[in-house]
Amino acid sequence: MARVPVIGRLFWFEYLALFGSLILVLLEWVIHIITFCLPEPVIRFCYDRSKTIFNLLIPPGEDLDKRENEEKVAAAVAQASDFTDICALFGYQAEEHIVQTGDGYLLGLHRLSSRKGEEGKRINQGEGSIKKKVVYLHHGLMMCSEVWVCLSEEERCLPFQLVERGYDVWLGNNRGNKYSKKSTKHSPLTNEFWDFSIDQFSFHDIPDSIRYILDVTEQPSLSYVGFSQGTAQAFATLSIHPLLNQKIDVFVALAPAMAPTGLPNHVVDSLMKASPNFLFLLFGRRSILSSTTMWQTILYPPIFVWIIDTSLRGLFNWRCKNISRWQKLAGYLHLFSFTSTKSVVHWFQIIRHRNFQFYDDEIHAPLSIVASERFYKPVKYPTKNIKTPIVLLYGGSDSLVDINVMLSELPSGTMAKEIPEYEHLDFLWAHDVNRRVFSHVFDALDKYSRKGKEQVNGVKEVAGSDY
Repeated sequence: MARVPVIGRLFWFEYLALFGSLILVLLEWVIHIITFCLPEPVIRFCYDRSKTIFNLLIPPGEDLDKRENEEKVAAAVAQASDFTDICALFGYQAEEHIVQTGDGYLLGLHRLSSRKGEEGKRINQGEGSIKKKVVYLHHGLMMCSEVWVCLSEEERCLPFQLVERGYDVWLGNNRGNKYSKKSTKHSPLTNEFWDFSIDQFSFHDIPDSIRYILDVTEQPSLSYVGFSQGTAQAFATLSIHPLLNQKIDVFVALAPAMAPTGLPNHVVDSLMKASPNFLFLLFGRRSILSSTTMWQTILYPPIFVWIIDTSLRGLFNWRCKNISRWQKLAGYLHLFSFTSTKSVVHWFQIIRHRNFQFYDDEIHAPLSIVASERFYKPVKYPTKNIKTPIVLLYGGSDSLVDINVMLSELPSGTMAKEIPEYEHLDFLWAHDVNRRVFSHVFDALDKYSRKGKEQVNGVKEVAGSDY
């Protein structure tokens, strides 16, 4: 099909998609402004009416006793206000820490150090305290640390299981999200605060968080477990900080992300090909999709769950069949957190160029000679320089993972394990994630722990390692 003359690199129907996207975003902003001005009783009325409509549409024949029991747990997690409240529901006491990055952002860190029954004991606090190996977990794009713990069953929660195996567990947060929306230099109300991408996560957020954790725990190293963008940040960080490789025993990547080959949705694919200036015009230069919290407020949670399900299916072709209805209720209401439009634009650049690169600040016209790779090429992250052992756990049905492309950009010793029929979010919330994924994580941590299992107090040996 011919492209529109002169205008550039998009097909005519892709311009229509861009125009339609602009109309939808403007409409969403109008609804957002109207809702912001509505009094509380009106918002409550909308919530109650959506609840009534949903309950009328629930299919008959469901086991009401089972529904009531499962719904109670899921609803409690869904309604929990923050990370510490969710942990408290399962009997764990979480610590909150603040680390200041080199460029002035204040990041929230969460810590789970004590097994049940260890409350009050000193963990990794110098002489006389219980020494434990440290594990650091990092979330994905537009998420926060809550996604690791908002499960409806304790045995499927990776942080809780790591704590019970004797690890000192820390969970990080990116600048701009719910727990890191503060800077010593800029207000979140300014464009300057939101002027960050994966580059800043990699130069500051990850290394500064790890440095803080090792200082507090007085441990020589830790193990890193990332999910989705949390893996991309580790790939980038380790590739540009050679000395940091000495501080990370092993990097376990769940649903790893580096350079996805593309997206199945034509509208998003059109946005990906568009100029960054158009994307900034469409979504602004601050937080992207920040009105999501408004929709959570006015919609009955199961309806919000249905909207998220539909969106994931349309955007990524994820069916989410491995995640139970009640887990979706518990998890989806903690799925979204704030990030910058620039960080999403960065991902679009990576996908468009099929290159795990730094953010491209140079914007050329589509027909510009300077845009040719012969004269200009964005700087690529040197991921083959990574020395830390890497273990990739990826889903056989994950549309964002091309494992062959990823392995070609990583060191030759990288381990990879496919989990058949798993999609992206299954690595967080699948009904059988504890049986199909956790053992691989535990095996990797046990194998690559710098001083072996004896360094970790209370860690049990896991048989049948694949590594």
